[in-house]
Amino acid sequence: MSEIFTTALVVGGWTLFGFAIVIGLVLDLVGLFGNWIILGAVAVAGFASGFEHFGLETLAVLLMLAVVGEVLEAVASGLGAAKFGGGKGAIGASVVGCILGAIAGTPLFPIIGTLIGACAGAFFAAALYEYLMNKKKMGEAAYVGFGAALGKVAGLFLKTFVGFAMLVAAALMY
Repeated sequence: MSEIFTTALVVGGWTLFGFAIVIGLVLDLVGLFGNWIILGAVAVAGFASGFEHFGLETLAVLLMLAVVGEVLEAVASGLGAAKFGGGKGAIGASVVGCILGAIAGTPLFPIIGTLIGACAGAFFAAALYEYLMNKKKMGEAAYVGFGAALGKVAGLFLKTFVGFAMLVAAALMY
């Protein structure tokens, strides 16, 4: 009976692990904390197995990758604004707009509101900065805002790519 119970625990644990990984990747796509869920799932699996499957080195690599994912996501909107002709102020404004937009959008439409709010915040902050501070025409300012929003979307894909890279690293270090 003990062997059946142990097998059930192992199967259940790895099933929960798989769900956590899928949830983490989905959360990455909407701009939430998916890579941290992945890191947590690997840490729990490592701890539960006495670090037989995932060691401290693996956790350190995944921690660094999670941080890289967050940085890429955070700066992507600014880089998008710059690529579309925005100045340094528009870059900073788009990053701040992403954060404020995500905060404002999340309670309105849980999960998807974070993504919509972040993209809208990046757009409006960069465009408004260019319009008010750099005296660009509305169309030019909106073009910079579009670049910021597009950069934000690219940042989400980069962050999700990092989530997959975390999975590859964990598998290779297994």
